[in-house]
Amino acid sequence: MMKLFTTVEIPKKIMCLSHADRVLMFGSCFATEMGKRLEEAKFRCDVNPYGVLYNPFSIATAIREIAAGKRYEAGELFLHEGCWHSSMHHGSFSSPCREEVLESINSRLEAAQRNLKEADCLMLTWGSAYVYESKRDGRVVGNCHKLPEREFYRRRLQVEEIVKVYKALLEELLQTSPNLQLLFTVSPIRHVRDGLHENQLSKAVLLLAVEELQRLFPDNLCYFPAYELVLDELRDYRFFADDLVHPSQMAVEYVWQRFCEHCLSPEALKLMEQVEEIRKALQHKPFRPESEAYQGFIRQIVLKIEQLTEKYPYLVLENERELCRTRLNK
Repeated sequence: MMKLFTTVEIPKKIMCLSHADRVLMFGSCFATEMGKRLEEAKFRCDVNPYGVLYNPFSIATAIREIAAGKRYEAGELFLHEGCWHSSMHHGSFSSPCREEVLESINSRLEAAQRNLKEADCLMLTWGSAYVYESKRDGRVVGNCHKLPEREFYRRRLQVEEIVKVYKALLEELLQTSPNLQLLFTVSPIRHVRDGLHENQLSKAVLLLAVEELQRLFPDNLCYFPAYELVLDELRDYRFFADDLVHPSQMAVEYVWQRFCEHCLSPEALKLMEQVEEIRKALQHKPFRPESEAYQGFIRQIVLKIEQLTEKYPYLVLENERELCRTRLNK
């Protein structure tokens, strides 16, 4: 039989994440995509509390700020093109109202601080080894917010300096949470603005840094090969979006399926199926919502929700429960 594609070998079970676990995720827009799917499957996730971050240094800074209980103040924001921005945060936090920006940033920080203390798993997705250092204070920014390039030094991080920063960070985290699971991925999204060769060098730096961290933290840290699955196993432009940079929805779905297979517990997979049944049932649009048949259908869904939440008290199905109440009252 002809072999038409190469298969990326993944250990049978990288980790066994369950719905009882609390997960904190940081990284590129690929991390946001995976996080959204975990949230839809009713995992307890806090996804990108700073918004999308691409480079390892900014992600490490974000985690340190959360661990330190930081709150942002007005003096840490800057005004550019009519909006107030934080150099550490994605543009989704920006606004013409400075107080609104501070409220948005600090409310997300407060939630992330609670979640980090209770976290069972930290998932980090690195996107690029290139960083922008402010010429004014030498700090690596998480987002340039379209400031002139002349205000920054652009450089590629070295493997050794990434490992040094993360070795210290992870040692501190594991001192307080020795059972914390650490899952690292490298984003398959190509940063073509850097140039294709430079993008390959950047990804190579990230992969080598993860490999060294795996060696240093073999009991806590594992690597999921999202980058290799898209670039080596799928390896075709039909698996990319129209921009030829981002993975297509088909590719994301494929990576998600492999993630579920190798990173989720058997019980989590079964529970996901039950949650999906409820979600699909609630998407059903009846011709006569007031009919006794449909009202009985909704009552059966309510019963399923009650049974699941009684068995799994950490499962959050309040939105689904509220939707059922609304439809029963019509």
